[in-house]
Amino acid sequence: MAYTLEKIQEIVENQRSFFRSGVTLDVKWRLQQLKKLKAAVIAREEELEKALYEDLGRSKTEAYLCDIGPVIVEINETIHGLKKWARPEKHYSGIICFPSMRTTVYKLPYGVSLIISPFNFPILLTLGVLTASIAGGNTAVIKTSSKSAASTKALQKLISEIFPENYITVIDGGHDVADMCLAQRFDKIFYTGSPAVGKHVLTEAAKNLTSVALELGGENGNWCIVRKDANIKDAARKIAFIKLCNAGQICININQIAVADEIADSFNEALKNEFIRQIGVRPEENEEYPKLISDSAFDKCQRLADEYKDKILFGGSGIKEARRFAPTMIYPVRTDEDIVKQELFCPILPIVPFKDEEVDKLMETIADREHPLAMYVFTKDMKWARKVMSTQQYGGGCINEVCIHMMVKGVPFNGTGHSGMGAYHGEWGYREFTHPTTVLKGKTYFNLPLREHPYSGKHEKIKMSLLKRFER
Repeated sequence: MAYTLEKIQEIVENQRSFFRSGVTLDVKWRLQQLKKLKAAVIAREEELEKALYEDLGRSKTEAYLCDIGPVIVEINETIHGLKKWARPEKHYSGIICFPSMRTTVYKLPYGVSLIISPFNFPILLTLGVLTASIAGGNTAVIKTSSKSAASTKALQKLISEIFPENYITVIDGGHDVADMCLAQRFDKIFYTGSPAVGKHVLTEAAKNLTSVALELGGENGNWCIVRKDANIKDAARKIAFIKLCNAGQICININQIAVADEIADSFNEALKNEFIRQIGVRPEENEEYPKLISDSAFDKCQRLADEYKDKILFGGSGIKEARRFAPTMIYPVRTDEDIVKQELFCPILPIVPFKDEEVDKLMETIADREHPLAMYVFTKDMKWARKVMSTQQYGGGCINEVCIHMMVKGVPFNGTGHSGMGAYHGEWGYREFTHPTTVLKGKTYFNLPLREHPYSGKHEKIKMSLLKRFER
């Protein structure tokens, strides 16, 4: 469908009318919608897998591991916890409010939400966010990426068959359609993508003072630090896995590795061997290996490989017709080079050597840059690791592991600064799509004149004495 500004405005207005009918306020009704969504994902699993293969060259296993399975887990967690999360909170009002001693905090939906999802995990980062929106009692307009056309088509079919357009709908199209959506007055916007577009989303949302959640990759990319006491083989195995996953097109992927000089040669050899063990000597020829989303993404990889051709330890080649580019190890790279000051979002992997005794200086350099979405450290020094992970500014991360922190139930997934704002997954997603509303229930008797005029004369001393006593 060719969308116009008028058509999108009509969709938003119809959703607002549906929201104001009050249907979505019923928690039992929301649970029914979540169960319908789960059943639809399971029933259309094969269709979704085929779409992911067409867009990104994902194998059946990787499609389920990274997109479809996590959606089902997210919906299950939400179904299990929603009644508890939505329960109004009861609070003691305090003696200063006497005789009105009971206050309730309701968790209310924002209203009509706009979900702008990316190409790299088109099922997970659409339906996972939608799960939170439904749980919160909102309606949703979903703007999917024009780059992942097959997944968009599959999502449109799935959503239209189980939900009416005035409740949830999927809109396709390019940046022009996204801007038409942003021109509308939404009550909540959730965007996943790049910091540059995130700024644009915030600018447009500010015109209507719309609440916004941003999940961004981070302007300078995510660091992985491998210290001299790390288990080299274990670190290499895990790093190879995440760099191969989705051909590096992951917001929480490792953008660059800092490896201690003392073990750099051993680590580089171990990482090279792991790439070969997991995907083969020529990864670009392996049909299990995912493809890049576009020709321009392939050209970016080729340009960087050509620029650093004298420092490539593994990879550096690809097959443009298949849009597959091998994971490419570049060593050595300095911390001040441009390649480690940008989010690469591809299988290129710069490796930065550092002296282990100067690791804190390295951490200061990282801290001076824009906050990453993820951070990973490999070391046996748990005291140092805990200090780093509890003091650096980043979204989330792992010690001696990669990426799977985002799969833990009950914890938030989020960024900070240039890697985003807001949080979701489970109850955190429910909170992101609701706003707390405080209501005090007043009494019509025993109301004291403490707060009322007059405040001077003979009343001042008594009122001040009572106020200071009550407000301690």
